[in-house]
Amino acid sequence: MKTQLRIAVGQFASAEDWNDNLKTCHELIDAAAAGGADLLVLPEGALSLFVDEPARIRQAAQPLDGPFVRGLVEHTRGSSATVIAGVHVPEADGRVSNVLVAARDGEIVATYVKLHLYDAFGRRESDNVVPGTNAPVVIDCAGWKVGLMTCYDVRFPELARLLADQGAQVLALPAAWVRGPAKEWHWEVMVTARALENTCYVAASGECGRRNIGASMIVDPLGITRARLGDAPGLLWADADAGELAGARRTLPVLDNRRFAVDPRLERHA
Repeated sequence: MKTQLRIAVGQFASAEDWNDNLKTCHELIDAAAAGGADLLVLPEGALSLFVDEPARIRQAAQPLDGPFVRGLVEHTRGSSATVIAGVHVPEADGRVSNVLVAARDGEIVATYVKLHLYDAFGRRESDNVVPGTNAPVVIDCAGWKVGLMTCYDVRFPELARLLADQGAQVLALPAAWVRGPAKEWHWEVMVTARALENTCYVAASGECGRRNIGASMIVDPLGITRARLGDAPGLLWADADAGELAGARRTLPVLDNRRFAVDPRLERHA
């Protein structure tokens, strides 16, 4: 395990043309590599924009061996950095799945299918998206354990705790957090809470643009925001430090002090 994990978080507004988004992802991957990143977290929905017509997600989706993911993964070849981005993948029933792809050195090292669908605030993601049935996913990144979550997942503390139970020291959280009354406050509070209650780092990437707030953040194990973006595209940085993580967990031993376990059984999506 490296003493420090160099984290980069990329924020951009997706375009309707996946080729434009792939170009943006390539630029962010190059910038992260130039800065020595071990981990780059890109937004949910990096494949395509579908603001006013949610059903367009079905037409925009591509399989994991399609040109967008192939182009994304291939661009990581020769690098030790792990790149995480969200895409939509066609499913047999005509809907899609919301998938995080983790890529490194030209290979897909893991995938995670979003468990909690955004059926809230008057929206119904499940009309077009199939919920995941996978167990929580933790990957190795330069010897660190990184847990995967997507957007609305952050409202469910039991998922973050299950990831911490699997050894996660960092939570990677791609998102496309929709604008609305108090929504930016919700985002900030919950990203911070997931870090603080699990004494881990959270690297949260938010898509920006006219629908989404952006507001990407990197938060440390004691809930301090180390870096944050507004609503414009950009790349932010922070280093996760093994000594700092261990010190936080000694000072605030919530993982040792807790009295209840989280039930890992998966409930049916309503």
